[in-house]
Amino acid sequence: MAGAPESVEPRRFFVRTYGCQMNEHDSERIAGLLSAEGMIPAESLEDADVVVLNTCCIRENADNKLYGHLGRLKQMKADRPDVQIAVGGCLAQKDRDRIVERAGHVDVVFGTHNLANAPALLRRSRLEGPVVEILEEHEAYPSALPARREVEHAAWITIQIGCDNSCAFCIVPAVRGKEVSRRMGDIIHEVETLALDGVTEVTLLGQNVNSYGRDLGAGQYRPEFADLLRAIDAVDGIERIRFTSPHPKDLRPETIAAMAECDAVMPHLHLPLQSGSDAVLARMHRGYTAERYLERLAAARDAIDDLAVTTDIIVGFPGETNEDFERTLEVAAVADYDAAYTFVFSPREGTEAATRVDEFVAPEVCAERMARLVDVVEASALKYHAARIGRIERLLVEGPSKKNPAVLSGRTPQNKLVHVVADARPGDLIDVRIVDAAPHFLRAEFVASVRAARRARTRLPVTVV
Repeated sequence: MAGAPESVEPRRFFVRTYGCQMNEHDSERIAGLLSAEGMIPAESLEDADVVVLNTCCIRENADNKLYGHLGRLKQMKADRPDVQIAVGGCLAQKDRDRIVERAGHVDVVFGTHNLANAPALLRRSRLEGPVVEILEEHEAYPSALPARREVEHAAWITIQIGCDNSCAFCIVPAVRGKEVSRRMGDIIHEVETLALDGVTEVTLLGQNVNSYGRDLGAGQYRPEFADLLRAIDAVDGIERIRFTSPHPKDLRPETIAAMAECDAVMPHLHLPLQSGSDAVLARMHRGYTAERYLERLAAARDAIDDLAVTTDIIVGFPGETNEDFERTLEVAAVADYDAAYTFVFSPREGTEAATRVDEFVAPEVCAERMARLVDVVEASALKYHAARIGRIERLLVEGPSKKNPAVLSGRTPQNKLVHVVADARPGDLIDVRIVDAAPHFLRAEFVASVRAARRARTRLPVTVV
């Protein structure tokens, strides 16, 4: 009698993400696609049969990290030839030939426009050997893809891909393509599906969410970002709505009004300044002046109660003079940010700014300017945080603190990170009293539980994205 066929163990995958929230969400979708193929997540990279590196090319150190990891994976591939290594994302879109040249042990290279093809490319490479497939643009908005979320209570939602701006320092338009908005009905359907699955917080993603919808519709009606915020606010079960990132030149009164009027839209605005110098802003092609930026920021603060404002600032953009930088310090002080992501200019091949080599600012000058800018930003951040001591804040619990598993971390509506000792789970809402402040976080004591995390009704490992 013939014996029963031996069961085949499912292949295990590991996805490593570099870069922004858009990339993190793309990694969720890659994981969802591989799960739909019957694969299961690996506990670690070393345990994986398929390793996917989802890359970023915004900053130079992202390149270095990728090639460093690929170098370490070369020995893994030598020890286990059946392991498949795939490189996708923005750097793959930009540097496909370089990746093949520098890392011949990579099996698949795919770009930002053909993420959905990753499983098919992996199957193909097992039969044919290394495969490179890079599409230059989306034919239309990508079809819905499964996503494997890491947490049950929160989800990212892509509302727009690509960018039509021409910032001199940014490579995104070259690797993400032209701006394409997703149909509002499809977005709302996804939000409703997520809410049924236990999600209470959604973060809307786009290169410039403020310009959402301007490529949609015809005639008199065309949806705008404010319309989308109001529609999601009306979805039962969604309690917190966040978004990133808006462009200052496109921050309209309608968006500010929707933020003020919609209960679920959180009072936090990330509004990238980049520079406080009009001369530098012009060379960056940002499309606004410092005065106009501050006017729109003031309008948002006037309309939205207890609004937290964060920003991005680049130090040492080519040609930045001492006077330019002093203006940035002045504007940062007037803007009075809750926090800022500050970066030393990093030239990206393929951008206009990268060609201005003779105008590059010396590293030691950039370091001195950065230190001064951080002092200004942290002073305002600490001021805001100290003012919250004694207040009762409502936290959405994220999970154990990265530094101390005995302490929980959570976020206020203003997206402020708070550490507290409490008996709670990710997704729970709790009230806490702020007892201590630092520039980048707050400490609190537990007051009361408000609501336990809603359990997923469908219990599916993936959701429609």
